[in-house]
Amino acid sequence: MMKLLILSALAFVMPAIEASIAQAQVSIRELQNSSETSISGEIRSIVGNEFILDDGTGQIIVDAGPRWYHQLNLTSGERITVVGEYDDDDFDAYTITRDSGEVIQIRPADGPPPWAGGRK
Repeated sequence: MMKLLILSALAFVMPAIEASIAQAQVSIRELQNSSETSISGEIRSIVGNEFILDDGTGQIIVDAGPRWYHQLNLTSGERITVVGEYDDDDFDAYTITRDSGEVIQIRPADGPPPWAGGRK
């Protein structure tokens, strides 16, 4: 009798648990595109204001805005921390912090970047 009661209770509870798990899932796009986050690693190569950052688990292109707006003086092999967001297969930088503690402000996290209207 006790086993039957427990089995009946489980039969009632399991669909509710499965429904909760299904509701907790998010799309791949939501997993990849995130709001403000931080990544750290070593710069592997630089082209303009874009560079490849390697953290030992993978590499990503970091976009620090157009060169005509500001020019960065980063070097290959330099270790940095970048705050920004993953967007469309690259990482858009808001700030870059060197190992020395120097912070390079790229753009605000909210709103369009200052260069959005093009050259003035």
